Amino acid sequence: MTRILFAANSKAWADYEAPLRKALDDAGQDFELVTESDPSSVDYIVYAPNSRVQNFKPYSSLKAVLNLWAGVENVTGNDTLSVPLARMVDDGMTEGMVEWCIAHVMRHHLDTDIDIKRTDHDWQPRVPKLARNRCVSVLGIGALGGAVAKALAALNFQVTGWSRRPRDIPEIVCLSGSDGLIEALRNAEILILLLPLTPETENLLNAERLSLLPKGAVVINPGRGPLIDDAALIAALDAGHLGHATLDVFRIEPLPADHPFWSHPKVTVTPHIASATRVESASRVIAENIRRGERGEQFLHLVDRSRGY
Repeated sequence: MTRILFAANSKAWADYEAPLRKALDDAGQDFELVTESDPSSVDYIVYAPNSRVQNFKPYSSLKAVLNLWAGVENVTGNDTLSVPLARMVDDGMTEGMVEWCIAHVMRHHLDTDIDIKRTDHDWQPRVPKLARNRCVSVLGIGALGGAVAKALAALNFQVTGWSRRPRDIPEIVCLSGSDGLIEALRNAEILILLLPLTPETENLLNAERLSLLPKGAVVINPGRGPLIDDAALIAALDAGHLGHATLDVFRIEPLPADHPFWSHPKVTVTPHIASATRVESASRVIAENIRRGERGEQFLHLVDRSRGY
């Protein structure tokens, strides 16, 4: 029998227990799902990085750690972890991210704030650009970013994607490397950040790179807060170089009440809601990985700890 330790808080357990048991049953697994166990008897850990489990050395029979979150930056540096680590990629999370990004791209593309905030009965019709005349760049075109880029291309936006390594996605201009990053930024009337957080991507959007964006550009960040230099972003907004920033993720969460993002007229704050793991679809991903592990097959969504994602 496969012993699976669920290492997360009590609310997550309440949410996941029934869907995860069902998904494991549907996958044909003979399993024991527990929240407490002798570490030496555990085969898999379903894991939240903020759980009580931080030292993996006692788990001598461990076959894999299956992360509940898409982000793994709080796990990759753990030197006690020597078994495969899989990050969470589920179709519910991907759909949610696509929907959130499209909503905010369309908001800025059509300048809907002008009409929504109109209070003076001023009848001033506008003719917004068509999507085919709007350039959107997506930094990070992995599972989430690639899905967002493809959805925007399907709406006829001119989409450029950038990644550290070369990728090929139909209907999207795919760039990579330092020269590709410069081109992606210079093209971006709307910029979406969906990169993982690594030492290489922290503060990627600094003052120098923000200056490469076209005047009036909009920055949308549902990826990771530290991808952006906060002070440089505020300075670019105050100088009039950037038109707006819509931010869903931050260096400190919840965002402190005295943070200037809250009151800045050119910043929209959303409380880390762009996308979330959906327990039913996530449970199926976890069950499939355990099925694979028990059959000696390749795990899904493995993390390369040398790259940090």
